[in-house]
Amino acid sequence: MGTYINPGNAAFREAVNSRIYIDKSKLITYTNSVLNTTQKNICVSRPRRFGKSMSADMLVAYYSKGCDSAGLFAGRKVEREDGFKLHLNRHQVLRLDVQQFLESRCDLDTFISQIEHAVLEELIEEFPDCTGFNTESRLKFALNKIYNQTGKGFIFIIDEWDCVLRLAKERKDVQKDYLDFLRGLFKGQTYVDLAYMTGILPIKKYGDHSAINIFDEYSMISPKNLGEYFGFTEEEVQEQCTQYDVDYAEVEKWYDGYHLGKLHIYNPKSVVDVLMWKEFQSYWTGTETYEALKIYIDMNFDGLREAVIKMLGGGNCKIDPSTFQNDMTTFQIKDDVLTLLVHLGYLTYDKKNGTVLIPNQEITQEFMRAVKVSGWDGLIQSISHSESLLQSTWNCDENAVANGIAAIHNETASMLKYNDENALTCVLLIAYYSAKSCYMNPIMELPSGKGFADVVYLPKRDRNVPALVVELKWDQSAEGAISQIREKGYADWVKGYTGDVLLVGVNYSKDTKEHQCKIEMLGETLR
Repeated sequence: MGTYINPGNAAFREAVNSRIYIDKSKLITYTNSVLNTTQKNICVSRPRRFGKSMSADMLVAYYSKGCDSAGLFAGRKVEREDGFKLHLNRHQVLRLDVQQFLESRCDLDTFISQIEHAVLEELIEEFPDCTGFNTESRLKFALNKIYNQTGKGFIFIIDEWDCVLRLAKERKDVQKDYLDFLRGLFKGQTYVDLAYMTGILPIKKYGDHSAINIFDEYSMISPKNLGEYFGFTEEEVQEQCTQYDVDYAEVEKWYDGYHLGKLHIYNPKSVVDVLMWKEFQSYWTGTETYEALKIYIDMNFDGLREAVIKMLGGGNCKIDPSTFQNDMTTFQIKDDVLTLLVHLGYLTYDKKNGTVLIPNQEITQEFMRAVKVSGWDGLIQSISHSESLLQSTWNCDENAVANGIAAIHNETASMLKYNDENALTCVLLIAYYSAKSCYMNPIMELPSGKGFADVVYLPKRDRNVPALVVELKWDQSAEGAISQIREKGYADWVKGYTGDVLLVGVNYSKDTKEHQCKIEMLGETLR
């Protein structure tokens, strides 16, 4: 048993023996199915504290010849799968945590040689009868020698593969050398039975060095068939909440919201912490802090602040993630920044609609901390007015609502290009920020029979408040907005869902710099 070659199962044993352990062992069923196939190269990217290392430790414990893990998998889901015993502790495993070789930036120029030297030392001990290499050899040549002389391939488990790109953000030479190293290690090599890499970022797009595209990538943008292994599923969290007597609805509000295909995934670290300590709060502060988030939301890209403001108000933003270069420095448009925030776990991507949004209350708090220290004072002040504006809406106080929206317009003028309906939408979402307590996330452009309502707020099931159907106008009239809601039947879809429905028309006159508001009830109680 070595540190890198055929390591033991101590790390996975620790996870299994923990007070809270969720069985994700069926991931092994998939990795077994792709052994020695063209799908054998897997790169899984997810945010910090989403269980990347635990999965890597589990695969090491299952495959490594350096231990006996039958007892650790007894009763686990994978034990019932075909082929389980066939591969249990039967493979040569090379396990690397790249971060261990990069304690500081001083290691950037030497870490590749350090990795090779450390692994070569163990290979010499593990295969004393193999010849033709020494501690000064290149690792890929030594592995080829071993394969040619023994016929034995290797399973590679590499954790934190991308920490080089995160630490060497500005060192393109280091990034290129590292990608060359990985390409040489894996591409076209017959000694590779399986390569499983984990990190926060997908594989870097870097000119012809995207040649390590031999990897199938599973990410927060495209989880493919591995979504259930990216975190805790709804069913798993419900079961744990029952066991630990924690309110699932509150856990859902705080920590749900990551869209991975049809699945909703929870951050495992946050769920475990709230189950253990019974305190609902942001548990991200000890890992990825608001200071890291601040760097990105303060970047000077057209539309970025508007997007953040809209999402803080519960809305979503369309993005194209395809231009993202899979690093933390190459940004050309706001979509690149927002895509990075998806990979970091600050946003979630709804692939069906092509939109991003803030997933839950925990991450909303991190955004709020970030904007507070970024000088977005007008935004914070606007949010503080939100509760009274919502109350004025319920009271059908049109003047108070118009004046409140106007005040928020003035407070956010330095952050928004206030010259179109998109900016007016941002202002409205912030104006109704406090609606989160009794409404679901606002629905943007809710489809009806003859068109789309701009914004719709549907009450949560346990809240006795009216639904809000809002139509925004630019240089027209609030009365015209109400007429459009009625004529095009924007509220019809809401009738079977809720009780009273308020129609809210808002207009901004560019010449007079005035806001007008018209509020009407949609007739009788519909419930």
